[in-house]
Amino acid sequence: MLSYAVYSEAGGVGKTTLSANLAVAHARAGLDVLVVPLDPQDGDLSYLFDVDQDRADTETDTLVHHLVGRATGEFSDIVQTVEHGVDIVPEHNRLEDLGEALRKEQEARSDFGESFPMWTQLQRVLREANIHNHYDVLIVDPPASSGPHLYNALDATRNLVLPLEPSGKGQASVSGLDDLVSNLEDQLEINIGVLAAVPNRFKGTRDQDSIIEEIETQGFDVPAILRDRTSLLEGCWRKRCSAFTYVREHRDRRRDYELDTLEKFDRLARHLEKQGDIEAPTPPQPGSLEREETEVRA
Repeated sequence: MLSYAVYSEAGGVGKTTLSANLAVAHARAGLDVLVVPLDPQDGDLSYLFDVDQDRADTETDTLVHHLVGRATGEFSDIVQTVEHGVDIVPEHNRLEDLGEALRKEQEARSDFGESFPMWTQLQRVLREANIHNHYDVLIVDPPASSGPHLYNALDATRNLVLPLEPSGKGQASVSGLDDLVSNLEDQLEINIGVLAAVPNRFKGTRDQDSIIEEIETQGFDVPAILRDRTSLLEGCWRKRCSAFTYVREHRDRRRDYELDTLEKFDRLARHLEKQGDIEAPTPPQPGSLEREETEVRA
């Protein structure tokens, strides 16, 4: 199974949008995909996929219940299916208190001489649910800040996809990529692979070219560079869908530059699949929507 967390320590670099479109790119190629978003903020992946209606419901079973061993049902019961057959565990407001909930459970277990490692609980939940037998791809979308959400995401996936902004503002995070990964490995005492670095909002300036060269010099793969597509991606959030669905259902005509962006998502997904040693059974022509439209009409 291919598993990775889409992570950036800088906000506003398109992390959640990239997670959504990679999930759809994998799924439309015939792979079974599970997405586990862990960001407690509103305007998250659950919002983008339009499955956040119960995030404030105090009676519903949530991922946090499962992480602390207080689930009221099966893990599969909290999973919802969205566009292209992507499965997702919707975010809930309880994620805001995940750190406190894990610490309380750790203290309670300690009183009885039991071990409860706080950073491995997502891995445990997924293992007990046999997700390796049910899915080909696991994508976890943690928040930018360090803490229990990020650490559980990394322990469960052991791989990173790093979106970044090739700009003066993002220069520090680019220069610190090596240190970022090394520090996370030291904190969690695990090895973390970087499957790809993905520059976003690229406008083709000389300064941006030099930043991308720096990334490659550090040894990170840059299999796709996403140009600035503000209108397209803002449309995704407005209509609460992936870029694939937005172009197919909410554009009155095809725009070559938007199809180029869809192609980049598809090619990036194929690159990641190759890194994970899996092969998509029915990959479409990169960026093509023709087969999807035929299936919709049928």
